[in-house]
Amino acid sequence: MITHAVIFAPIGQVSRSDQIVQRLSNAIITGLLEAHEQLPNEADLAKMMGVSHITIREALNTLRANNLIHTVRGRNGGSFVCEKSAMTTGTLHPFRSISTDYLSDLGEMHCAVISHSARLASRRMTEGDVKRLQEFVGVLKAADTSELKTQADMRCLLTIAANSHSARLASQELQLQAEWASLVAVLYRSEEIHREVVGLYEALTEALSRHNEAQSVQAATQLIDTFTFYLIESKLKYNSIP
Repeated sequence: MITHAVIFAPIGQVSRSDQIVQRLSNAIITGLLEAHEQLPNEADLAKMMGVSHITIREALNTLRANNLIHTVRGRNGGSFVCEKSAMTTGTLHPFRSISTDYLSDLGEMHCAVISHSARLASRRMTEGDVKRLQEFVGVLKAADTSELKTQADMRCLLTIAANSHSARLASQELQLQAEWASLVAVLYRSEEIHREVVGLYEALTEALSRHNEAQSVQAATQLIDTFTFYLIESKLKYNSIP
């Protein structure tokens, strides 16, 4: 899967163990790596991510200590993604400790990443890439819980970023999703917002399929701006609750 290709892409030179922990933590928390999913073994991870076995082992130990993965010994053993705990999903409301200014800034940053990703993806996506994105949008449309909707949404966004063929954009999108996912999950409690977002994704996918750069950028911008508007509106409503 293209999302896994981004998650397990080679790591840069600085703070390699920390980078691996951050990348895999983000992927687990946002649902890109699902509960009970088995990670590649240490040797394969080291090869895929371009680091030593020791670095991989250190990162996996940290993930285990954070209760994000667990290891099963034996013939059918390996490292598996844990069920989301209260610690990783957050029992506190995500709007409690953030401001509207923070949401606006996060939205602007996310819009910059996704709109530019859409610009590049409109030039570079193949027919197969578009079909895969359409399938992910279909999964989002059919999802019937806030968590499933959020997971499908994150896959759609990461697929767009990955199809920019820019490793930096894809990596930045994955980092943003660690903040974005818990907030979007609140919005997806609304069926009306869910339907509106699906329509926006369908418009974006159509523009990408026609390789229309201007319309792709416009659709991507509208998508993230819509999310940002609803997030700020929801934050203001949350503040008004006694």
